[in-house]
Amino acid sequence: MLADAGIRPEDVDVVVNTHLHADHVGWNTRDRQGSWVPSFPNAVYHLPAADLAFFDPGAAHPARTDGSVDPVRWAEWDRVFADSLAPVLAAGQAAPWSGTRTIATGLVLQEAPGHTPGSSVLRLTSGGEHAVFVGDLLHSPVQLAHPGCSSCFCLDQEQAAASRLRILRQAADRRELVLPAHFAGPGAARVKRAGAGFVPRWVS
Repeated sequence: MLADAGIRPEDVDVVVNTHLHADHVGWNTRDRQGSWVPSFPNAVYHLPAADLAFFDPGAAHPARTDGSVDPVRWAEWDRVFADSLAPVLAAGQAAPWSGTRTIATGLVLQEAPGHTPGSSVLRLTSGGEHAVFVGDLLHSPVQLAHPGCSSCFCLDQEQAAASRLRILRQAADRRELVLPAHFAGPGAARVKRAGAGFVPRWVS
């Protein structure tokens, strides 16, 4: 798709991972003659520091041994780290961050933990309009009506629900366009408060 738009890998200068699950880091790298290398050799990869501390096998996070996560899942995460994150770190292209990070004027990363320890959203302001890319804060439209519902993939479901409610309240108050990563159909919505939840107005 990038090639269709006339963009070469060398032209990409910023990569954002809202969190470090496999389906959000898979294009970080590519196989070159049997070795994984960064897909975008001139890019800065913005990676949540809390997720690096959690998923990096070398960091020995306490969750690896406290029984809170299935060892099979850790094995899968370690494979993902080895092929999609370690090469970026080794190349010196990783830019870990925490709290908030301004990438450019009108483009700001903000922590929204719970799905993973470092889960985040990306806020965009341009021409007087506002949008928020919510990553995996939302997996289903049901979570708009019931923000307290977290998916089975959320590591801390209570914290994920709190982050979801906070971000959706901000989106409603700021009239931000909400862009989820996993919804089918229309790709964005504006949300309005309705009782304990929110009602979407879909934008195609």
